[in-house]
Amino acid sequence: MGNGLTYNRESTAATAAFYDVGDTWTESTPTFSQITATLKIMGGDADIDNYLIASRSNVQDVEASVIQLKAKAVRDLFESTFISGDAGTDPKAFDGIDTLCESSQTLSMGVNGGSLTLDKLDELVDTVKGGKPELLLMSRRSRRIINKLARTAGTFLETDRDQFGQMVQFYDTIPIGVSDYIPDDQTQGTSTDCSTIYAVQFGEGALAGLTAPGGLQVERVGSLEQKDATRTRIKWYSSIALFNTVKLAKLIGVRP
Repeated sequence: MGNGLTYNRESTAATAAFYDVGDTWTESTPTFSQITATLKIMGGDADIDNYLIASRSNVQDVEASVIQLKAKAVRDLFESTFISGDAGTDPKAFDGIDTLCESSQTLSMGVNGGSLTLDKLDELVDTVKGGKPELLLMSRRSRRIINKLARTAGTFLETDRDQFGQMVQFYDTIPIGVSDYIPDDQTQGTSTDCSTIYAVQFGEGALAGLTAPGGLQVERVGSLEQKDATRTRIKWYSSIALFNTVKLAKLIGVRP
């Protein structure tokens, strides 16, 4: 509820120690930084010409098709912003995981990038603390590289269905997610063919999505004055929050 969420992001964990009888106990609490994640307004209007509705309704549900395509555009915008959103560059957008990831959680394949190795991928997995990552997110090219590395090592990535019934590949029991919004032409040093792999834990104590009640909404605006059309608005008040810095890591400079 409300237009945003103010929360404490854990920076360093608390410590504990052993004590003798009569020892003076020392206090140790985790350190936090207070962060405010503001819900951002995303969406768009879809105008459907009344002539098309009247003349083509026996062939195709034009209105439903247009609304579906506009909803897909909103979904694509969320995925793109989820990866590379930067409120410093675009104050209307929210920060994506590339911006939220701390420098202490960032690994590199080298000053000018380098070829991915399974050892480096394991290091990325281990950079996420408090359990394994719940997702390795990468480009299609990076997934092909991992497949090739696995075959070279004489093994194959596991394949199984996720909770939605879709076939998913797994590396060390971690699902591999593919995003078309992770570019393969990032610049690192003198190289311009680099990409990034992200390792993420999800949940209220890790990386979580934020949405206003109702989620993605379809709102009928109605008939327009200036043209013979009906307008429908698709909108979503959303953002993301990172509650603990060690729940997100990235590996930059991945070259083909």
